[in-house]
Amino acid sequence: MTPTLLLVEDNPKTRELLLAILATSGYEIAVAEDGLGALNLARKYRFDVVLTDHKMPLMDGLTLIRNLRELESYVDAPLLLMTTDDTVQVGERAERMGADRVFAKPMDAALLRHELLEFSQRDVA
Repeated sequence: MTPTLLLVEDNPKTRELLLAILATSGYEIAVAEDGLGALNLARKYRFDVVLTDHKMPLMDGLTLIRNLRELESYVDAPLLLMTTDDTVQVGERAERMGADRVFAKPMDAALLRHELLEFSQRDVA
């Protein structure tokens, strides 16, 4: 069964770039343009990984992660945050909210693919 990933990004150009990076990841990709839309999708479908932007309208990425962790089906799911802010400062707060990893934007394509491979192998083991 193909693993699934929910990409949450409000900026169309960044979203297209991320989709290009993820095209060879082996994941089936679903997209939400804000945290509220992502939360609604995550309640309806179970995604293996959620990759979310930090700052978005309606619901930011940290609030999304906190809400996802409250759902039984996302207690152990990898929840990944992308930010243009300082990753150390954001990382501390993101960890408290339940994020597994914080990435600096713009995304390092090789690093993202590597991390996704690690998560998919961890789930199989």
